[in-house]
Amino acid sequence: MFCLPSTNIGGREVAERVERIGLGLMLGAVGVVIFGGTLPFTRLAVAGLDPWFVTVGRAAIAGVLAALVLLATRRRLPDARSLRILALISLCLVAGFPAFSALAMTRVEASHGGVVLGILPLVTAVIAIRVAGERPAPAFWIAAIAGATIVTGFALRDGISGVGFGELWLAGTIVSGALGYALSGQLARTMPGWEVISWALVLALPIAVPAAIALWPADMAMVPEASWWGFAYVTLMSQYLAFFAWNAGLAMGGVSRVSQVQLLQIFVTLIIAAFLNGEQIDAVTWIVAALVVVIVRMASRARTTRG
Repeated sequence: MFCLPSTNIGGREVAERVERIGLGLMLGAVGVVIFGGTLPFTRLAVAGLDPWFVTVGRAAIAGVLAALVLLATRRRLPDARSLRILALISLCLVAGFPAFSALAMTRVEASHGGVVLGILPLVTAVIAIRVAGERPAPAFWIAAIAGATIVTGFALRDGISGVGFGELWLAGTIVSGALGYALSGQLARTMPGWEVISWALVLALPIAVPAAIALWPADMAMVPEASWWGFAYVTLMSQYLAFFAWNAGLAMGGVSRVSQVQLLQIFVTLIIAAFLNGEQIDAVTWIVAALVVVIVRMASRARTTRG
């Protein structure tokens, strides 16, 4: 007769765990949708604003917000080792990724960039492997090479003459983003993910604020309203708040489970680019996007096998 209470408790624990995983997946999906809008809204912003202002302006405003959050939550200053890693993260995610993506969006469409950036999780995994000293299965490297080949072929589909600075800026976006995410994942083992991006933003303030003031548009009235909306999105959502939903989802639902939601990001970018930027997404783009998702999925499964 004493079995019923424990059975009820066990059932309640299972229900709570399922609910927690469900909430984690939902938060992860929210993060993916926000990140998926980064390129389309960046393209909107740089249509009327200097890409360098978009880069330092979003860092300055998001950095001030991050500083207020850290003060309100009374977070302690990280140790010297963590600060060094945070400085590199700041260089990658607060300076490199925003700058390269803004420059890329002045040259190529957001849908094109979304497909090319589809291999970002794969490149992040490669860098993380080097950092963690893992020995993934050969299938991982096969998938990695296949992904790089498909994306390169997509970029070259108009011939070598069609490759310009836009593709180079996208390459810089991928490298800086992958390194920043890998370092963030490493540091997130010792502090919450939202705190990692917060400190990275704060470290950039001494440079970002003066640069934003210097590059502020001389005549704000001449800037299209749509560009300001794009700037507001990448500043508040992409640069900062998206990390809250994404990292909380990873913590609640489990990294391996929730991270798979990121495979949908490439399609989110294509859909938003079609509606927001009026871009025509041809069949080849959808097919390449689907192939990239399949390859990234295969690589993530193969990586779990250690050599």
